[in-house]
Amino acid sequence: MSVTPPKERIWWNEPVPKSELAWVIIAFVWGLVMFFAMVFWHMYGEQNLSNEAYRITAEQYSAKTEAMVEKYQVREESGYPVVHPPEGEDIYLIARLWQWWPILELEKGKSYRLHLSSLDWMHGFSLQPVNINVQVHPDYEMVMTIKPTTTGEFGIVCNEYCGIGHHQMLGRMYVVDNGGS
Repeated sequence: MSVTPPKERIWWNEPVPKSELAWVIIAFVWGLVMFFAMVFWHMYGEQNLSNEAYRITAEQYSAKTEAMVEKYQVREESGYPVVHPPEGEDIYLIARLWQWWPILELEKGKSYRLHLSSLDWMHGFSLQPVNINVQVHPDYEMVMTIKPTTTGEFGIVCNEYCGIGHHQMLGRMYVVDNGGS
């Protein structure tokens, strides 16, 4: 019940006041501006990575990752394998309670196809301090092309709550300059 109901109960036949019509037009135009700004920012803002997603089982993804580790492992750190694949290779990173596996070592200026998947729950891949954020779902393989532009050690943080050990789910990625860039 309105405080001052219209005299006519058929309100949709009432003329729309010009001030209200102006606000509707402003809201519509602003919505269009925001929509095209998102499209522009995605294409030219160099922040959001375009990616692909494929259905996969945990067993299939684990086998692909283990094959990559066996082929490109260069050393071990704290019980984790460190892999250094050549340019253009598909690289795999597993999210599982409560770890990122393996440690990746990439070369500056070289392109790679990064594959991400979870073997158990939903996790969040956050590469710091670059601020790349991707949700990592079980039974899906997220694939994106990356080309590191800065050398150093980068942290991988899970930014989706995944259980009691969530705060300890940290990983590493190294980017090295082998003189070719």
